[in-house]
Amino acid sequence: MKEANEPSKVVSLSQRQESAERVGDLLGAVRSIAGRRLQLLLGNMFEHVDDALFDLAEKAENNAAQMHYFDGMREVRKRRPMVERSFLTQVSRELTGIVSRPAPSPAAAPSSAPVELSLVAENELEESLAITSMTAKNESRLARDLFAVNQRLSVICGGIKIEDSTNPVAPAALAQAFRQAMRELAAEMRVKLIIYKLFDRYVLSALEELYQEINTELMRAGVLPQLRHEVVRGDSAAAAPAAAGGAAAADAEGDTDPEAELASELLHTVRALFSARRAQAAGMATGGATGVAGVAGAAGRGVAVPTANELLGALSVLQSQLAAGPVPSGQPVDPAMLGREVAQLKEQLLGQLGALRGERPSQVSAIDEDTIDLVGMLFEFILADSTLPAEMQVLLARLQIPYLKAAILDRKLFAHRQHPARRLLDGLAELAKGWSEESDRDHRVQDKIKSIVERLLHDFDDDMGLFERLGAELQAFQEQSRKRAELAEQRVAESARGREKLEMARRRAAREILDRIGSQTLPPLIHGVLARAWANHLVLTILRQGEDSPAFADALRFVNEFIASARPVQTAEDRRTLLRMLPGIERALRRGLANVAFQESDVERLLGQLHAYYRQQLGEVAPDSTTEDVTLPIPESIQPLLDTEAAEPEPVQDQAAPEAADNGELFEVERLKPGTWLEFCPTGDAVTRAKLSWISPMSGRYLFVNRRGLKVGDYAPQELAAALSAGSARVLPSEPLFDRAMGAIVDRLSQAAAAGTDELA
Repeated sequence: MKEANEPSKVVSLSQRQESAERVGDLLGAVRSIAGRRLQLLLGNMFEHVDDALFDLAEKAENNAAQMHYFDGMREVRKRRPMVERSFLTQVSRELTGIVSRPAPSPAAAPSSAPVELSLVAENELEESLAITSMTAKNESRLARDLFAVNQRLSVICGGIKIEDSTNPVAPAALAQAFRQAMRELAAEMRVKLIIYKLFDRYVLSALEELYQEINTELMRAGVLPQLRHEVVRGDSAAAAPAAAGGAAAADAEGDTDPEAELASELLHTVRALFSARRAQAAGMATGGATGVAGVAGAAGRGVAVPTANELLGALSVLQSQLAAGPVPSGQPVDPAMLGREVAQLKEQLLGQLGALRGERPSQVSAIDEDTIDLVGMLFEFILADSTLPAEMQVLLARLQIPYLKAAILDRKLFAHRQHPARRLLDGLAELAKGWSEESDRDHRVQDKIKSIVERLLHDFDDDMGLFERLGAELQAFQEQSRKRAELAEQRVAESARGREKLEMARRRAAREILDRIGSQTLPPLIHGVLARAWANHLVLTILRQGEDSPAFADALRFVNEFIASARPVQTAEDRRTLLRMLPGIERALRRGLANVAFQESDVERLLGQLHAYYRQQLGEVAPDSTTEDVTLPIPESIQPLLDTEAAEPEPVQDQAAPEAADNGELFEVERLKPGTWLEFCPTGDAVTRAKLSWISPMSGRYLFVNRRGLKVGDYAPQELAAALSAGSARVLPSEPLFDRAMGAIVDRLSQAAAAGTDELA
């Protein structure tokens, strides 16, 4: 019974008989707050989805990837109302039915538990990992306010225990509701994963205000107003997934950079996949037992798991052996053999540990095993990466042991994009990407890469600052090389620009003259002057003074008058008109011929021939057939320009070959930006790597140079698209090596996990 002096508004656990109306009102208030706030948060998230997908489409490595993002944008815009409605309806329904919901079974696993191996497709596995990661991170961050909401909901629901896993407005339930709502979207999984990330950033990360408003409203209604917001953290907190711990640590460090966040979450996904792989292996070996079998077995036999210091000591021995061995000569090496060496490092390490401690351990700790496997996969990727020339792969593969030591010494290597060791490897790979024997005849690039690799092998023990010092040295080398190459590139581009301007001027001059001649048949003397001497004068005028200059207008006016002077003189008016034109024609000719380097004697001879021709026109002398075949006194260096090809306009860029247009290669070409590297193999045997240096604003041609800035070739857009379509050219990825490797590792582990679940089935 209720004490007489107890405030009437206070609701305690003993008040089981509170009216349904009272419960309905309180749940209605919670539902109203949740609906209003979640609608605003979800709307804000979808505003950012469009921008994020557009940015990713612009940065996509190929046309297919770009189209996936554009398709995703269209699908999101079309289906957004259905997704929002489905999500909000589900949350509201869960809140309404919370009173009648049966208590959770003790065996039920919380949503933040480590990823379990179930019969799910690869895409569903990726989706589950994303949900698990965001749920665990936010439950840890919001534990204080969420605990208070759980307690107050338990009170108004008549004592039903409400936990993070059963609270309809907890991160786990909201993430699952959003996952269900996302089934409205027929989008690629890569697009869905981007949306999940934004849901985490703009919805789950903003739940604190929602929980505070719910707590304030329930306190005002008298529900546990004196509740102390304390959360008892026991073993369950310690057993949270690695993803949650890593994310919380990143939040604590204040790392809110989107790129750093993405790298950190990618590492969490890798850790979860490694954990799933161990659980799968243990399950297959023991019939479902959990844990790391190797570690348990070692402990059971009394063999201690190696410490980090023991691992580093054994690796140092292996490193010194590698450094004392022969340096690769740069000759082709069997990639399969190198791959086996990379994969065998774990066995070599265990063997060396056995030699050092007198007893060979069968396994290492889970976190060290993950690190060893992750570094191994990184260098397996390097050996399989066609972006790197084979000679460079051989050199970089020697860095596996130093990088494994660095990863054991500093676990942040894989989580932070700006880690000095990570930037050094990315810098070496970027320098190696454009390497070829032809462009590195003085061996400057190869020697620099080899020098850095050998210094790491010989000098790196536990001084992580070595990576930063070598990175600064590499950056200085790249800057010096860049400046040197830029000078050569500028000369190449200026030369190409000059040739194009000349060609465009020649085409313009030829078109202007041919348009004015039309269908007329001019005497050879008149036509010869226009086609050679005057056409070249027009070209020089365009180049020196421009097409809009008065000088160019005067030169075109002369063309009109010179053509008109060849018309037959039939009347006295025709005679007077021609006589008025002749002094101006002579003056203009003298100026124009001097502009194209005519000798004075040649000018006088040409004018003499014209005087004879005009006297015939005026009827002052009888026509002389010899004037028809007269040799013009024009220097051989002045070539005729009035041919049909010279007068043709520049080809339009969108007139692509049908196969290129159909396959999207022309679109890919149009998206190329200066600085992009391509590999050309036109004959099937001579491979050339070249950087896009300049795109002509006049003709649209693409100019390519090598690492030293020397011209490799230039292509029209259609030619380049045809080469991409035929496979004789390919665009090299611009994304840093480490990022590409991590993405490939996640894909590889996800596929293995999905295949493993099928086998267990």
